[in-house]
Amino acid sequence: MPERSKLRQRLRLMVISDRALAGERRWLAVVEAALAAGATAVQLRDKGARSAELLELARDLRPLAERYNALFLVNDRFDVALAAGAHGVHLGDDDLPVAAVRRVVPREFVIGRSADTESDARAAERDGADYLGVGSVFGTRTKQEVLGEVIGTEQLARVARAVSIPIVGIGGVTPANVAQVASAGAAGIAVVSAVMAAPDPAAATRALLESWEQGRKQE
Repeated sequence: MPERSKLRQRLRLMVISDRALAGERRWLAVVEAALAAGATAVQLRDKGARSAELLELARDLRPLAERYNALFLVNDRFDVALAAGAHGVHLGDDDLPVAAVRRVVPREFVIGRSADTESDARAAERDGADYLGVGSVFGTRTKQEVLGEVIGTEQLARVARAVSIPIVGIGGVTPANVAQVASAGAAGIAVVSAVMAAPDPAAATRALLESWEQGRKQE
């Protein structure tokens, strides 16, 4: 299990990849711009990719994460994460249980888990999760299964207080509201469209980080 203080630092700004949102630009170029501008983590998410293709994408992304000393996670697929040499995996409701994955991965392998209630958060921590992705905080258009779902920053804060592991706010996070996430006790934020669809991914990343720091000062 990774050292918690170091993990918190690397969870400050997680960019979740989306090849479609990158448009005609190379998705790797968009991710690299964000990493160069200060993003501290990247998560490979591609629900439509088959196993072999996802592994190829992960192997393409790994050198970028290493170059910028960023945490590198694969969404859903811990087997692909291991095969590609990623730092860890992020698991959702339809994926294998945290406890089952924890039993078969190396001790330092990072396991993230989606949770939006205090009971789910406590269960994930008990089963061995290293951090939680909590949301949708403000609503999202990038995940069809949670369209219209908004938990708000008060619920985010309740989840943060319920566990000792770091939490990351996700869902509709922008420079205009990121300070609210920081003030709610989150260790960081995870974004998709705010960076992947931004005309200038580097500028968008810097704006998110600046607003994050302002929110931390208000805690």
